[in-house]
Order: sequence, then C-alpha cells, then structure tokens
Amino acid sequence: MAAFSRGTSSEPAVPDFGIPEPLARRMTMAEQHEYLRAKMTRRRTLVTAGAVASGLLTGCSTADAADRPARTATPTAPASATSAAPGAAVTPFGRHLSFGADPRTQMRISWQVPAAVRQPYVRLGARPDALGQRIDAELRPLHTPGVEGVSPEVEQYYLHAALDDLLPGTTYYYGVGHEGLDPADAALRASVASFRTAPALPESFVFTAFGDQGVGDGAAAVDQQLLRERPAFHLHAGDICYANANGRGTTADGYDAAFWDQFFRQNEPVAQGVPWMVTTGNHDMEAWYSPDGYGGQLARFSLPDSGFDPRQAPGVYSFVYGNVGVVALDANDVSYEIPANLGYSEGRQTAWLERTLRTLRAAEEVDFVVVYFHHCTYSTSAHASDGGVRAAWLPLFARHQVDLVINGHNHVYERTDAIRDGAVGRRVPIGGSTDPSRDGTVYVTAGGGGRDPYGFPVGAKDSYEGQVNDAESLETFHWTRSRQPSSETVEWSRVRFRGFSYLSVEAEGGTAPRLTVSARTHTGQRIDHFEVRRGRAHA
Repeated sequence: MAAFSRGTSSEPAVPDFGIPEPLARRMTMAEQHEYLRAKMTRRRTLVTAGAVASGLLTGCSTADAADRPARTATPTAPASATSAAPGAAVTPFGRHLSFGADPRTQMRISWQVPAAVRQPYVRLGARPDALGQRIDAELRPLHTPGVEGVSPEVEQYYLHAALDDLLPGTTYYYGVGHEGLDPADAALRASVASFRTAPALPESFVFTAFGDQGVGDGAAAVDQQLLRERPAFHLHAGDICYANANGRGTTADGYDAAFWDQFFRQNEPVAQGVPWMVTTGNHDMEAWYSPDGYGGQLARFSLPDSGFDPRQAPGVYSFVYGNVGVVALDANDVSYEIPANLGYSEGRQTAWLERTLRTLRAAEEVDFVVVYFHHCTYSTSAHASDGGVRAAWLPLFARHQVDLVINGHNHVYERTDAIRDGAVGRRVPIGGSTDPSRDGTVYVTAGGGGRDPYGFPVGAKDSYEGQVNDAESLETFHWTRSRQPSSETVEWSRVRFRGFSYLSVEAEGGTAPRLTVSARTHTGQRIDHFEVRRGRAHA
C-alpha cells in the first residue's frame, strides 16, 4: 500500500476508555449511543448519591434521587422556553440560511441564542427599513451532558423560521429577535441581513463548494474568498465543525459542543446571506444525541425535506436552482472505511437516489446534475477512495450521466479526468472541457475548507495551474467491505494541490449550457479550471 505524506494535525488528543481499538471499530452508532447513555446514567447516579450523602441536596431523599430520570444526550423536544436572563440581555448570533425544497419560494432562517427565549421571530421586508411581516420561529434546545474525559456539559438553543410563499428572483431583508428585544434597537437595525430567492427562469449564477471546514484561520480566510464570489448558494460536503475531533465513529471520539458556537459565529458573515447547504461527514456523527448520531444536526440546521426521510437523514435532499439539479447524500450509509452507520437506511437512500437522478435528468429545465457528499469516490490522498461509495452509487452516476461529483474527506484539492466504467474516459487537463454524455464524470475532492491539509502518496507531486506535473500513474488504494485497504494503480489523478481551497462553479444556460468549474486557494489564486458541456464538440 502506498505511503503518504501529510501536514501536521491540530486535532485534540483522543481520550482512552480502555476499550480495545478493534472492539471500538466494530461498534455501530446505535451501540455507541447506548454506551454513552449508560456511562452518563452511571455518572449521574454517582454524583447524585455523593451529593445526598454530603447533604448538598435538600428536600430530596435518597430514594427520590435514585428515581429521577438520568439526563441523556437525546435532544429535548422543540418547545417554548423561559429565558434564564431577560430577553433584552440575550443577543442572537450565528445566523445561517438554507433553502427549502423549492429555492424559488422557500427559505429557512436559523440562528442561535446563548439562553432560552420566549416568542422568537423573524421580521421580513422588501427594504431594510421596512421589516413589517413577522414569522414565528421554532426553538430547538440541545443539551450536551458532561462526560468526564469526553465532553463538557453545554446547553445550546437554536431557532428556525420557515419562510414559504416567497416571490422568485426577489431580494428580501430580515432581522431576528424574541420577546424582550426592542425591534427599534440600533444594534438590531444594524444587523439586518438579506437574501435572494432563486429566479423563476434559468439565468447564469455561481455557486461554491468545499468540505472539511472546522474553526480557525484557514476556514475564516476561505470564508472571505466566498464573500468575494457572491455565490447563489454554498455546498458544504461534510465534516462541518469538528466538535467531534476524532470522527471515526467510535467510543474513543472526543467531543466539545461549544465548537459549534465558534463555528456559527465564524461563518455568520457569509451564511447570513448565502444558503449554507450542508451534508453529513464522519465527524458529524455525534453519538451523544441520538442512536443514529444525527440528533445534533437536526437541532442546528433546517435543511430541505426533499430526501427519503428528513428526520432520519437530514443531510440527504435535492433541489433545483436555475438549470442545475443538486443532490446531497450521506455517505456514512455506504462507507466501508468508517462503517459506524453502514447500511442504516437499509437501501432506502440508494433507491431514493436513483429515483431522484431519473427525475432530474428527465426535467426539461435541468441541464446539469451535481451530486455532493463527504467520502471520496476517487482520491489518492490519505483516506484514499471508498469502495462502498463506488459499489453503491457509481452505477447510478453512470446510468444517469451525472455531470459533476464533489467530495470532501481528504483535506486537499484533487480532481480526476472524466471517468467512465472505472477508467479514464477522456483526459481533462487544466483548461480542458468534457461532455459527460460521452466521456464520463469528473470527480472533485474539495476538502480544503479549513482543516490542516493532508498530502499525497510519497513521490506524487502537486500538479495545478502554473505548476503542472503530469503523472502517468500513481500507487494508491481503496477501502473494501472488510475494512481493509486494497492497493490500486490509477491514471485518473489530473490535478493535485495541498492547501486551503474551495470550488467555484458558474452555471450558464441557453442554447449552449455549460458549467465553468474553477478551484481557488484561500488567497484567491486559481489552481484549476475546466468546462462541462453536454452534446457539444470539445474545445
């Protein structure tokens, strides 16, 4: 198997529970959830017993204390709540948008408050000084229990407002608040943000994408570049925040929910005006909240309900913007490398994917189909390629001629040639073009969103615009069902760059539709570009 070079890692040390690593690897997310529930229940029982013995609890007998239900990591049902502080003292932060199922008429506005509040709302208007319409918001409190050596105890409060029946192609202004906040307050007026709904008829637009963001200087620098792009929406290919620093889906995964507070503050300058369309990575499975690991994601995001089961798989959905159909998938369901949630949908996600691709490809208004998810279909970097993704989804991508696949997981930028039947269907050099109906699909690993960069197999040189080092073949591997790597020699790795980066895609319609795909670094330097055209002669 190929050796790899990679950058340094700043991930926190992983706590040791004394569980043999082979056993930890075999645990499903449901088993991890039960393990943590038992650990938290036992911890609460011991703490309560100690407090009673010390006389710290009054008016409560030992029997009463033993009968109290243990606080688990299961999220509390959304409900109104009374703030521990006056409403005027609670300042909203971390606004982030997402589309509903129809980006022309639906928007979801989400934000956070540091304490529970009454009657949260969004005010909406056609001008920043005329926010007349009021839309009630839903409060989703999330409790993270303290587990010694794993996570501090954290209370978080997320709010979500569903905006429906909007006008297509229209700019709206909004402000968020709750009972006790004065809408005329100068700070609130200064925080008014805006968004624009998708147009009724296709027109040219730009969207951006990356995975593996986290919190830090690199992530903030990439965010600044996104602001300059002014995208219609942003695709986040998973590993969103890294509150779960290990991300292997084992009992050894450390966790700090407070990272989410930092994440939403960091991204607010972009996400308050650009729909931030996330999907689910391995670091986003958080066993403390629910047996499937997705309770935290359900509390923090309001994503389109167009997937096969929005409550079970919030990171699975589709939408159409202009002439592009976009499909988000949860690769945890098919991953051989990290199988903690392998098969959790019992095939329903893959069946939904086939129906969705068939529908999008048949839609007259859709020229291009873009699919994004976390684990890599084709990559030579540290995590390499996931055989589970290939086995489950490659036949569908080929059958329905998917135009572009975007992944994260590996903290690099790497782009393939057009791949058809598992081999190079057409070489696509920097500046080249491809027709997926004849050549196959280009796969992009865009994992440079902010975490420390990885490397490539020893001897594989970076190759990007201005520094091209073509390689005839590279030695790498892919993960198998037995969770063992299988070596392979590949010829499809066309562009490679280690460093912070993001993808920018311009979609054009009309009689000659095309996607112009570019990759840029956190300083704005272009490192790759190519075109996707359907049914036209190659440039």
